[in-house]
Amino acid sequence: MTTSVMSSLTLPNGQTLKNRFAKAAMEESLGNAELLPDDQLVQLYRTWGQGGTGLLLTGNVMVDHMAMTGPGGVVLEADTPLEPFRRWAAAAHEGGAKIWMQINHPGRQVFAALGGKALSASDIAVDLGKHSKMFARPRAMSEGEIEDVIARFVATARQAEKAGFDGVQIHAAHGYLLSQFLSPLTNQRKDQWGGSVSNRARLLLEIVRQVRAAVAADFAVAVKINSADFQRGGFDLDDAHKVVQMLNPLGVDVIEVSGGNYEAPAMQGRTADGRTLAREAYFLEFAEQIARVSEVPVMSTGGVTRLATAQAVVDAGVALVGMGTALAICPDLVNRWQQQPQYRPDIQQINWKDKAIASVAAMALVRRHIRRWAQGASQPTWLSPLVSLLLDQMKMKGKVRRYRAHVAEKAQ
Repeated sequence: MTTSVMSSLTLPNGQTLKNRFAKAAMEESLGNAELLPDDQLVQLYRTWGQGGTGLLLTGNVMVDHMAMTGPGGVVLEADTPLEPFRRWAAAAHEGGAKIWMQINHPGRQVFAALGGKALSASDIAVDLGKHSKMFARPRAMSEGEIEDVIARFVATARQAEKAGFDGVQIHAAHGYLLSQFLSPLTNQRKDQWGGSVSNRARLLLEIVRQVRAAVAADFAVAVKINSADFQRGGFDLDDAHKVVQMLNPLGVDVIEVSGGNYEAPAMQGRTADGRTLAREAYFLEFAEQIARVSEVPVMSTGGVTRLATAQAVVDAGVALVGMGTALAICPDLVNRWQQQPQYRPDIQQINWKDKAIASVAAMALVRRHIRRWAQGASQPTWLSPLVSLLLDQMKMKGKVRRYRAHVAEKAQ
């Protein structure tokens, strides 16, 4: 009997999602001057929660205010006030969705303009050719800094639970810190944190163990990993299989399969190793293979814009269908599909010659759509990628100044 993508899913911890759709994490950049969620972020998640999607994964919530993926982010540390986060979770729940907080540390993927910490497994900088200077040069982490990061992930997970979130997703993909430890290209350590796959996975596994022990049994703990870095010599599918097998006994509720990083943005459909990705459900082939070794539900994210494709993902044995851009453009897409199964949101393709700038423009376009919904928009619309990029750059410069002022004030 075929499982419908609209059917409910009960997770290993007993939590039930009303359908198989998940809003994947996106960089919303809607944190306020204190790096907290405010009215716009609350309104955005109320809109998504009422749009029919069963699970909402937040954009990056950082575990350290000195290590940000961008200047407009949200931070949740051990001493952060929880009331804004309680309002955020409550708004998502209004439409019957579950909300999990994606928790993250950028490692080396920190913009140089932000200052702060640029840490990694090894002192290998982001290589974007002529655009490389956008990122700070990282230094290899000490043992003490590794232990501090573990403690920060645990503290953030505890705080998320107190604030009323239904779970956390530990971000170990897309070239962020935990992904940097997993990849042999960025982890060239000779100690217990580098070398073999089990050593490179040690940081992720230790965080998962300690988070699972720190939260209630019915609070979800998920992990997002790359199926591959899509760079020659990087983290590959064989590595992913081994990491999933190490995660199996640790009480994880969902493993999300994605791919790529800033140097090879496969999450936008582009690779750096010559491989061609499907135009829809980019990572389904990899998710299918990982599902064969995973003892917990698997989620595949990337490129889904049609109900038939979403159903094909579930038919392939993958439990959850993650969508990002499609829900940024049309937040009530799941509700629409129940009435109009053939409906398809209009996703703009940016095929500029400079692939790095095209990637930045794609993210800027998504953020602009997201801002519209956060400000109370009621209908999807077409937006110019070029105008979106220029507006985003202007907004980011202002947010950089605001962030640096906040850091300076906290340091006093």
